[in-house]
Formats: sequence, structure tokens, C-alpha cells
Amino acid sequence: MATPVVTKTAWKLQEIVAHASNVSSLVLGKGSGRLLATGGDDCRVNLWSINKPNCIMSLTGHTSPVESVRLNTPEELIVAGSQSGSIRVWDLEAAKILRTLVGHKANICSLDFHPYGEFVASGSQDTNIKLWDIRRKGCVFRYRGHSQAVRCLRFSPDGKWLASAADDHTVKLWDLTAGKMMSEFPGHTGPVNVVEFHPNEYLLASGSSDRTIRFWDLEKFQVVSCIEGEPGPVRSVLFNPDGCCLYSGCQDSLRVYGWEPERCFDVVLVNWGKVADLAICNDQLIGVAFSQSNVSSYVVDLTRVTRTGTVAQDPVQDSRPLAQQPPLPNAPLRRIYERPSTACSKPQRVKQNSESERRSPSSEDDRDERESRAEIQNAEDYNEIFQPKNSISRTPPRRSEPFPAPPEDDMATAKEAAKPSPATDTQLPVPNLEVLPWPQVVTSTPAPKAEPAIIPATRNEPIGLKASDFLPAVKIPQQTELVDEDAMSQIRKGHDTMCVVLTSRHKNLDSVRAVWTTGDIKSSLTGALFAQTSVDSAVAINDLSVVVDLLNIVNQKASLWKLDLCTTVLPQIEKLLQSKYESYVQTGCTSLKLILQRFLPLITDILAAPPSVGVDISREERLHKCRLCYKQLKSISGLVRSKSGLSGRHGSAFRELHLLMASLD
Repeated sequence: MATPVVTKTAWKLQEIVAHASNVSSLVLGKGSGRLLATGGDDCRVNLWSINKPNCIMSLTGHTSPVESVRLNTPEELIVAGSQSGSIRVWDLEAAKILRTLVGHKANICSLDFHPYGEFVASGSQDTNIKLWDIRRKGCVFRYRGHSQAVRCLRFSPDGKWLASAADDHTVKLWDLTAGKMMSEFPGHTGPVNVVEFHPNEYLLASGSSDRTIRFWDLEKFQVVSCIEGEPGPVRSVLFNPDGCCLYSGCQDSLRVYGWEPERCFDVVLVNWGKVADLAICNDQLIGVAFSQSNVSSYVVDLTRVTRTGTVAQDPVQDSRPLAQQPPLPNAPLRRIYERPSTACSKPQRVKQNSESERRSPSSEDDRDERESRAEIQNAEDYNEIFQPKNSISRTPPRRSEPFPAPPEDDMATAKEAAKPSPATDTQLPVPNLEVLPWPQVVTSTPAPKAEPAIIPATRNEPIGLKASDFLPAVKIPQQTELVDEDAMSQIRKGHDTMCVVLTSRHKNLDSVRAVWTTGDIKSSLTGALFAQTSVDSAVAINDLSVVVDLLNIVNQKASLWKLDLCTTVLPQIEKLLQSKYESYVQTGCTSLKLILQRFLPLITDILAAPPSVGVDISREERLHKCRLCYKQLKSISGLVRSKSGLSGRHGSAFRELHLLMASLD
């Protein structure tokens, strides 16, 4: 009798080299879960079929790195936004550029297709949100309200609303027909990276860098629940198709959450690092992640994941449209979307309520964007625009077979078990199990690995260290047994040196902590003084690692920042920005961004103000500090400008800083 094969719950599907340079963005097709689009620093958009090694199509047209990509639901159109602010739409069937849309003045950070009409929404680092009409080749509305980069946009399932998430810690809900904001959802304490509408109910989920997921009621415009304690920043969330739970792609794990009350149903370990996008197909969750020029895809078998609130259903039945599926037991009484009728109830409101938000023909922005300007003069056209089109099929695409799961044992063992035994002529029937081979990653001619110019913050092995270096060389393969003393002596090599380094750092951190936690009652009431003295102590130690640890704490509370602290920290930030360690550069960029946002307007105003009459000692001190900060910022601006041309995440951070420092030039 054949032994039953136990398969994995989650596994790596493939790894491909997606671009000749770094990958900067990617997205999964939500209709099929089988189509992958990647944007790279090589200014190309490449299309891939999941678990296939070859590129289906490579789209050109952009002249700067592609920062954001999005597929429409039928997977017939793809839109890509570039670093320069331009947007291009391709028709995948014709394999040609359909539209080029120009208007944003900075990076395109987010895109989304309207579920019915031929419309695209774009969010940019210039803080603006624009709604584009693909047919008329122009911008219909511009929504203002965010004060920092717009990181995510999502249309509601009925196509009437648009949700936006931004670095200003807020989520906003926009009425498309009225052209204005319906509600703002504050509460997050960090940049909001992702928003997602519930497929049926008036419910919105948002994930933030503050490691929380919040659920918002779109009828009462209030928070329903808040899930805290995520292992890292929340970058990717997805509701189950029946709306029973929410999947959160965390660092190396998938978490399944419920709300009302908030609870975690299951945690699945997946070694995908920082997952970038999620999709569901055939009761399997597909996750994709990228690092430099490589893209990896992973699969989680949802039939083996706990999803409280689901009922056993036939797989074919699950593929029916949501409107035809029977309601789940104990479903909440929250209002649901009315998909069959998505026409605007009051189209005449478009012109009356959107004048303050719509650009006037004589405005400066209108002159800059006259190449992509279009307006709908007849409000009745909205009955056509926001209605589902007959040409767009809203039923799921043809079902594809789920990816077979590998066995629990390692791949080599599985392959050996599948081989026929040469000792017997009669073979027992082998279970119909397909073992997926690991795809070959295309690489250049093997060469000795050089230490990278930037050491990544997250890596699987120490830079420059190999496990074989700590073990005695074995010349004869048969002599593999090692004496315990020999093995321990090899392992202990360098142990004393490492202990000295760690002990020294621990001592330095203790010194800084002692300064932070001691002081009189007056200073304890103002944490800024403690921050200042602690930073002074860290700088005096002359250890950048201690400065980084301290800045990571101070960056979490903006109220600790004062002009005195800026004058002390700015020279250290200049050192951090030139470091070879990615974590140091990230911390330096975060601190510099806080200083620019909070103090640059104050510094420029004070320096531009006319001299005061009489003697004002406090004003003179403040003026001296502002001059010192201005001089240091001018020194840093040259470094930021030189690094703004870098590719990948570093380049994006430096370009954002360069925009904030534009007033210094």
C-alpha cells in the first residue's frame, strides 16, 4: 500500500531575472492570478506568466524608471507610471501604447483602474491625485488634500468612490461624481502604505508602517477595529473573495485576520521576505516579492489555512460571481455595494460641487498640463461612464489548474523517491504527484563575488562570511567525521573579537541610556532635553551604530526634534547618507526628511525676516542656529542631488529629499 504524501502549505514557486537592471515595481493580475507585470529601472514593463521562465511581452515607451504598474480586471490593459511623472497605457492585445498622459510633476507612486469605465487614477509624490479619461486622453479631476506622497489608490467595487493612502498618516475617501473628499480617516501614526475595499460590505482596510491594520466603516465613517503587533510595516493586504477574512503579507509570513472583534485566525510561515503583492486563484494565494533584478513567486494553499467564517464549498461553485453566491451564515448587517446599478444618482452635482477642486483654465497647472487636459461638459455623460460595459466580462476567466504542492520533505528526497528502482522489474503504482523543479536563474559568467557597494539591511548570510570557513577542510570525501575539539576550535575563531565589538557597543548604548534616563524634574517634563543630551553623548562616543540606534528612537516621536537637535544631528546625517550600510542610509534619509518637513520653512522665514530693532538675545540665538542649519543643509543638498540619480529604493528616497530641498537652490 502506497504511503500517503504529505504536501506543503506554502512553498516557493519560482525565481526569475525580470529585468536587466533593478526591479522597481510589480503587480499581479487580480482576474486570473496568473499574470505578472514588472517595472524596472531599465524603463521597461515586462509581462510574465506565473511559473513560466520566459517573458511574454516587453513594453517600451518610458524614458525614466517605471515606479508603478497596474493591470485592469480583464487583464486587457496595463498602465505604468514613471519617475518623471508621465503615465502610459498599453493595449495588451494589440501590444501597443494606447495613451500617454502627462501632468504630474513628480514620481508616480500609485495607480488603479476603474472597475467599469475606461478611467485610471494616479497618485504622485507631488501629493496630487488625478482621474484620467483614457478615451479622451486627459485629466478629468484633480483631488487635493494630502500633504505628502500618495502611496496607494483603490476604487470601490461599485466604482463610485476612490480611497487613497499617503505618507501623511491619513486615509481619504473621495466621491468621484462630486469631485470632492467625503471623509478623512486619521489614526495611523506612520505612513499608510496600502488600502483595500471589502468585496461586498461598506468596509475599508488600511495598512501602515506603524505596524497596524485598521478597519473603517464607510457608513458611519469611523474605525471598526485595529489590529496591532504586526512584525513589520504593512505593505500588502487582500480580502478573501467571499469577504470572510483579510490576508496580510508580513515579513516572511502570511497572517489571516478577522474583525468585529479583531483576531488572528492563522499564521503561515512563508520565506518570501517583503512581499509586494498578493492574488487569489483556485483556493491558492500567490505572493510575489522582488530584490534587485530578481522576482520570486510563492504559493500558499488556502484549503489548509484556518479562515473562520467560511463554509465548505465546491471549488467550481467558488468561481461564480459574488452576486450569485449564497450569503455566508452570521454575516454582518453592514450595507453592501450595489454593483448592477453604478450610475451616478445625481450627475448634476459634478459641475456644482467640483469647482473648488477642478483646475480653472487659467491656472498655472492647467498651462503646464494642456497636453493632457480633458473635461466632460455634459454631466449626463456620467451615466455612460460609470456603468459596466458589455465588452468587459466581469465573470472570472477560464479556470486554470492549481499549482501542485511539493511534499513536506526536501526536493532532493522527493525526486529520489519518484525514481524507479533498478533492482525490480515490477514497479508499484506511483502517486500522481508532480514535483516542481527549481527554475534556473539566468546569471552571468561565474566570477568571484565582490562585496556590494551597499550592504542590504536584510540578508540571509553575513557579508564576506561562509560556513565552510569555520570548518576544517576535508581532503578525502570518506573522512567526514570531525573531532569535537577541532570543530570547536574552528568555530571559536574570531569569537573573541566579535565579543569585544559587541561588548563595546553595549557599553556605549548603556552610556547613552544613562544620560537619557537621568535628570531633574524640569527636564523630565520635556523629553526634548533628554533627546538632545543623549544625541550629544552618542556623537561624542564617535560610533555611528549608536547614533543610528538613537535616531531610530527619536524618529518615532517628532515632538522631540528641536533646532538644537538639528544642529547636532545634521553632520551625522551627512555621514550616514554616505555609508555603505543600507540601514544607515535609510535612517539618515528618515531623519533628514523630518528636519526638512518641520524646520526648513521656519529656517527660511527667519533668515528672510528683516533685522529686529533693539537687542533680542533669544532671537539672535535662534537666528544663529538657523544659519548653522542652513549651512549644513546646503552641504547635504549637493550629496542628495548627486545620489538622486540612483536606481531602486535609495534613488527614490534621495529624489524625494531633493524635491523637499528645492527651496535651498
